[in-house]
Amino acid sequence: MNFGITELLLIALIVFLLFGSKKLRGLGGDLGTALKDFKRAMKGEEKGDEKDAGKSDDHNDPQPPKA
Repeated sequence: MNFGITELLLIALIVFLLFGSKKLRGLGGDLGTALKDFKRAMKGEEKGDEKDAGKSDDHNDPQPPKA
């Protein structure tokens, strides 16, 4: 089943009219975030690795040692 440019534009117009620009913009942002998280997971990185690079877990303890 091949779609030409006119069919694709017609489908895009119908989707735009059904959902509106705000909903589509939010959907695009959510899709981008999901793809970024998926790629990060495939690399084996955790979510906080980029921000906490070079920090060890021993120094991030919020509670003082008990005496």
